[in-house]
Amino acid sequence: MITDKEIEQIGEEAIKIISTIYDPEIPVNIYELGLIYDVKISDQGDVKIEMTLTSPNCPVAESLPAEVEEKVKGIEKTKDVKVEIVFDPPWTKEMMSEEARLELGML
Repeated sequence: MITDKEIEQIGEEAIKIISTIYDPEIPVNIYELGLIYDVKISDQGDVKIEMTLTSPNCPVAESLPAEVEEKVKGIEKTKDVKVEIVFDPPWTKEMMSEEARLELGML
């Protein structure tokens, strides 16, 4: 069993790592794009990430979740990492951070 502080640290580290992964079609990281809906860490160190894609036909539908899973698995004290792709709610441009919209000239 891991402590609440360790759970918090794993969550923060997961967000940092996810923020280094970019959508190949949009020059913004997937966290700022709003593709990550939730990151849950159990007291056993298991990590469950709910994410979506910009569209169900996204060309990286298989490789992007696998990249997220693989990189988050490298965090110390994590045991199992699962990435679940969800399409509800559907992704929209409004889910992007203000910084991402600014970077893409949408503000």
